[in-house]
Amino acid sequence: MAVDVTEAEAANELMRLAKQIAKHDRLYHAEDAPEISDPEYDALVRRNAALEAEFPHLVREDSPSRKVGHTATASPLSKVTHEVRMMSLDNAFNAEEVEEWVARVRRFLSLSDGDPVAFTAEDKIDGLSCSLRYEKGALVRAATRGDGQVGEDVTPNVAHIADIPQQLGGDAPEVFEIRGEVYMGRADFEALNTRLMDDARAAAEEKGEEFDPAKVRQFANPRNAAAGSLRQKDAEVTAQRPLKFWAHGWGAASEVPGGTQEEVVRVIERWGVPVSPLFARFDNAAAILAHYETIAAARPDLPYEIDGVVYKVDRLDYQQRLGFVAKAPRWALAHKFPAEQAETTLESIDIQVGRTGKLTPVGRLAPVLVGGVTVTNVTLHNRDEIARLGVRPGDRVVVQRAGDVIPQLVDNLTPEAEREAFHFPDHCPECGSEAVAEEGEVDVRCTGGLICPAQRTERLKHFVSRGALDIDGLGEKTIDQFFALGWLESPADIFRLKQRRADILALDGWKERSVDNLLESVEARREPDAARLLFGLGIRQVGAVTARDLMKGVGDIRLLPGKAAEFGTYCLEHPRAEGEKESPFNTRMVEAVKRIFEVRTDGIGTAVGHALADFFHEEHNRSVWNDLIGEAPGEGVVEPQRYEVETRDSPVSGKTVVFTGKLETMSRDEAKAQAERLGAKASGSVSAKTDLLVAGPGAGSKLKKAAELGIEVVDEAGWAEIVKAAG
Repeated sequence: MAVDVTEAEAANELMRLAKQIAKHDRLYHAEDAPEISDPEYDALVRRNAALEAEFPHLVREDSPSRKVGHTATASPLSKVTHEVRMMSLDNAFNAEEVEEWVARVRRFLSLSDGDPVAFTAEDKIDGLSCSLRYEKGALVRAATRGDGQVGEDVTPNVAHIADIPQQLGGDAPEVFEIRGEVYMGRADFEALNTRLMDDARAAAEEKGEEFDPAKVRQFANPRNAAAGSLRQKDAEVTAQRPLKFWAHGWGAASEVPGGTQEEVVRVIERWGVPVSPLFARFDNAAAILAHYETIAAARPDLPYEIDGVVYKVDRLDYQQRLGFVAKAPRWALAHKFPAEQAETTLESIDIQVGRTGKLTPVGRLAPVLVGGVTVTNVTLHNRDEIARLGVRPGDRVVVQRAGDVIPQLVDNLTPEAEREAFHFPDHCPECGSEAVAEEGEVDVRCTGGLICPAQRTERLKHFVSRGALDIDGLGEKTIDQFFALGWLESPADIFRLKQRRADILALDGWKERSVDNLLESVEARREPDAARLLFGLGIRQVGAVTARDLMKGVGDIRLLPGKAAEFGTYCLEHPRAEGEKESPFNTRMVEAVKRIFEVRTDGIGTAVGHALADFFHEEHNRSVWNDLIGEAPGEGVVEPQRYEVETRDSPVSGKTVVFTGKLETMSRDEAKAQAERLGAKASGSVSAKTDLLVAGPGAGSKLKKAAELGIEVVDEAGWAEIVKAAG
């Protein structure tokens, strides 16, 4: 992929790509609700890789090249730390890229032309990655991949999957982790959606209510159905879902029963764990490519969904020598299938408002069969995409179903037809608030925030979540129920629930003890941590770390609206001057953010300033804020105290610490919080002012720069010793 940009342009694009890809990772891995197709996602990743290859010194800490899957911290399931990381795979999209990979393998291993190297090849099933830990042959734990290091504990759930034995047959090692995919067959997927629809219809009839099929949960595809079925807090739900499993590898092992990939996979199969029926070993690149074509031809008739073929170097000693790069092994590759397409008519364009306020245009299609699935809806992504395609209701269009995920519209066949252009709304269709796109972003978002019906319940759920106010007893179902009853319109209403004690007791399933526990949990948050409170409001760009950094500077949370207004005024009165270059302008804006918000740390830039200005610009948001917090102490329902960071003396007090690479025992946020408690400043970049670099696996340019500057470097274990010594 050609890279024709300046260094500054590359840095900005890498920042945008990191945010985009992180969002889509979260939607796909954590929420089972992808918004873009596999090829679109792959294109973003490939562009990121091309930019990083051209500008290796610009590789970001949050780069998608350093991540696997998505963090599991928001999941209600218990967390599991993988003894051996669960990696993702690099992708190839044509035969030339596969042959190039094979050549790289041979070069890395220093093999001569006459030296053989064998590979395994198997169909890449579209499911949810799962690791099964067996001890003395007995299943003791099952976990999802998560971010590769920490996953979700789904042990009770996999007990209901017939393909997964609770006891391995044969002589299994003391410890052996089998890794593979939980999936759902095509027929089972269709039957599940049918059953969900039938059950909802029967329930409506029993209650004498009008049946609305649009409100019935329907899974978009087998992968989403499998993920949603496995990642259930109640294992009984999983038990009702027709899930299957097959193995394709292994993780931690006290003993590996073979010297090649094929040998070990066949042993796993003999233990009673299914593997792909199309798994086979081949002697060269031509043979695995031929197998790819065989699998591609069989794909429409397979009883399960696949999106490519996976190749692996067969010899395990070769795999060990090849090792890993960033988030993927050098010895494995996923060869993806091309997309499937069909023609149909775009009948209408609807605007949907998501839980973050994003206005997403959805195309309603004349039903068309694409890749064996009838497609009636297609995402149009955003305003710019509609303009790029020039689509209007009535146009003849090409629809693509790629990676068996979400269909996309790829071409307009009738752009010259005389039809009125589609006008993207500038106000939210749900609440009437302004809908705007932030500078540098393509997504149009409702600014209504806390008052928008489409966002309100999700905002409330976030407000009470563990990372925010952490209010026990207010789960998703309870919030939905109370919202439907009109008891919860905004976060402040949570603190008025004690006035509804009798009303709550009158509801089915509520007892005095559970009601009192809920109300006690609410009352315990009357004086919340200011940073948690700010994070809980769900303001765009203000995550947990940013909230803490803001509060360290501002101190009093009640000052934020005024400072946001001040920044908004500054932007209006000091726009980019004619002839002012982008870099000086950006520097000036960052300095304004630091001055106005009293920023004391790295990581808060203009995006945060704009997000805060937009939030407080809306009268509705200001009303909710004043109702909750008030302009002065005693005027709101909560009394957040001035934010102070408690520190203790340590060897790094007053010093600047930089964390780089993959931290394996803690998150980056946890590391920064530790540094703060030790009286240190956590910075994101290495300079002459840096005193200490904590380098995890995969440390790159920052480690090199630290060495050049003579900066002290410790690994994660060394940092742990510093923390321990401080008490």
